[in-house]
Amino acid sequence: MLIFVGLGNPGAKYAGNRHNIGFMALDMIARDHGFGPWKARFQGQTSEGTLGGEKVLLLKPDTFMNLSGQSVGEAMRFFKLDTTDITVFHDEIDLAPGKVRVKDGGGHAGHNGLRSIHQHIGPHYSRVRMGVGHPGRKEAVPGYVLHDFGKADQNWLDDVLRGCSDGAPHLAAGDSGRFQNAVALRTAPPRSSGGTAPKGRKTAEAAAKAEPQPTTKATPAAQPEAEDTRSTLQKLADRFR
Repeated sequence: MLIFVGLGNPGAKYAGNRHNIGFMALDMIARDHGFGPWKARFQGQTSEGTLGGEKVLLLKPDTFMNLSGQSVGEAMRFFKLDTTDITVFHDEIDLAPGKVRVKDGGGHAGHNGLRSIHQHIGPHYSRVRMGVGHPGRKEAVPGYVLHDFGKADQNWLDDVLRGCSDGAPHLAAGDSGRFQNAVALRTAPPRSSGGTAPKGRKTAEAAAKAEPQPTTKATPAAQPEAEDTRSTLQKLADRFR
């Protein structure tokens, strides 16, 4: 059993906030991978399913962000899991919008949800850091993360959420590299190597066809020799003339 935790604040008022990108990621995973209905459990909302051959519990704490650790700790103890069985999806202001990074362990960097989880289960759990960008000033951070994503954010946000869902089975299987590759295929797909030649530029084949070909004079056809009707004596006489 693994637990994927999405961080956010409960209620419609906060549903579109940058701080709720963790909730959004879990909602996409549940929908795309046929998870069961959401149920109230462990001071949060839970849904169960399978990813990468592993049974996974999705958990969205209802405790509000700064008390998220209460919900996570309760679920972990109920299933008798280790902290390494926990992966937390959360917003990350120190990453540019659209960037996603997986990290094992480490500090909470002032994130209130991570701070609470640290207090309840310690630092040795995995995180999926989902970049939302930085407002530029430290004092502006609370208002920034508690504000809805803008219309201009919707395209990259959709790509990130779909990428996390695509890669979720790899994450459950312990392959964070393939998870991040799945996200990158959504957020930065490789460019096609095909395409037509720019206007005014001919392909080598077309240029060769358009190039005038050298001409050669035709060799005249051989003409048949006239039949020699002279007698033998005349031929002999002509030789000595």
